[in-house]
Amino acid sequence: MAQIKVTQIKSRIKATKVQKLTLDALGIKKMHHSVVKEATPSIMGMVKTVHHLVEVTNL
Repeated sequence: MAQIKVTQIKSRIKATKVQKLTLDALGIKKMHHSVVKEATPSIMGMVKTVHHLVEVTNL
């Protein structure tokens, strides 16, 4: 599978509880923090939920 790099670029302060929990599940703890994940359907669904808060880069 392909790998993606997910970086938080916007604040989670006004995000909904579900979006905050999704960021936690992805392993993103704070602004400008990046994680590398496999591009599985479940991960892509999580990224879609918080697409306005994160930036996704293919590796």
